[in-house]
Amino acid sequence: MKKTQNPLALTSLGLQHVLAMYAGAILVPLTVGRALHLSAHELAYLVAIDLLTCGIATLLQAWNNRWFGIGLPVVLGSSFVAVTPMIAIGSQYGINAVYGAIIAAGLFIVLFANFFGKIVKLFPPVVTGTVVTMIGLSLVPSAVRNMGGGVGSEEFGSVENLALAFGVLAFILFLNRFFTGFLRALSVLLGIVVGTIVAAFMGMVNLSSVKEASWLHIPTPFYFGAPTFEIGPILTMILVGVVIIIESTGVFLALSKVCERDLNDQDFIKGYRAEGLAIMLGGIFNAFPYNTFAQNVGLVQLSRVKTRNVVVVAGVILITLGLIPKIAELTTVVPTPVLGGAMIVLFGMVISSGIKMLSNVDFSNQSNLLIIACSLSLGLGVTVVPDLFAQLPAGLKIIVSDGIITGSIAAILLNIFFRSSETTNRPIVTFKKTDYSESK
Repeated sequence: MKKTQNPLALTSLGLQHVLAMYAGAILVPLTVGRALHLSAHELAYLVAIDLLTCGIATLLQAWNNRWFGIGLPVVLGSSFVAVTPMIAIGSQYGINAVYGAIIAAGLFIVLFANFFGKIVKLFPPVVTGTVVTMIGLSLVPSAVRNMGGGVGSEEFGSVENLALAFGVLAFILFLNRFFTGFLRALSVLLGIVVGTIVAAFMGMVNLSSVKEASWLHIPTPFYFGAPTFEIGPILTMILVGVVIIIESTGVFLALSKVCERDLNDQDFIKGYRAEGLAIMLGGIFNAFPYNTFAQNVGLVQLSRVKTRNVVVVAGVILITLGLIPKIAELTTVVPTPVLGGAMIVLFGMVISSGIKMLSNVDFSNQSNLLIIACSLSLGLGVTVVPDLFAQLPAGLKIIVSDGIITGSIAAILLNIFFRSSETTNRPIVTFKKTDYSESK
């Protein structure tokens, strides 16, 4: 195992981890904030507090103590799976209900971490792969809408918007085709930067808010007001938390293989507790649910530096960035079509990661095919036809009207159903270690 204690090397490698996850980290607050019609100032706060809590969450997971922290070189970021549920809850119940639900979900994970540690076998590749694929498929429509300029835009689908979005997409693909290593790892972030610069020359960028932003701010708990606790949103966010646990389990296994370290049930339990604490932290500071980012596993493989010191440095860098409003404000000026072009790649990679996980599934087993078929069909169907459950009570509707949640519930329940109905001594599902070297 290669280690490094050189401060300059540690800082460089920590910064590399930050840059690898930065685009994904800021896309979530920008997507949710714009969908909930937050002001530019509120959006900047959302980005800043997200970066800060990403850093704290990363430190919590790296801190391997008796109660929490898996102790692997993992980086935590805002979860894509929470995007559409947060938007749905915020639109129906208000933003304060979003954060009440996030706090409750985090507490649920902390309290039931022991339980999750004992049911890891219920999350085989057929479930994790289906869930991750469903997440990507459900997010793609949001990316496509942003490519056109965003919902409600008077210039939706204009030549300028489409040229900018496809230009960003083409630039990212160009970097991935002709470059390797560091530049390829930063291709999405560089695409956003170059696209914003081009948009500035097109008169689509206004930097006045950046000039007015301060250089330092102190995080404020419950920035948007006291949280409210509604049963429907809470149940929805608990399901989001379960999906996050499923995703992170696969990443833990992949990273343990890279770091040549065997994980036991207690390691998983401490990892789940850390994620639950991170989610609670997101609710208290009006940020997001957090989970382990798979793309950073690829960096561990690339650099061969497997020490936790590197991600500790990354966490400190994220906290520092989160305390500087000017940096957060700068991200809010990124035009919507630029984000759309980048989202196509990021969300598409989520789908690719899910398909890669499904490659470990035994497709000769009819039960596995049925689990994948029904789960994806239900999840995608609800995404395309969100009014399917419009006549249900509000509390139940908020849970099942999200394609990610519906598809995830279907995958988990169908796997349990077919597993329990197996009559031979050989189990129909096993949990294999999966290589997560692709971006989430």
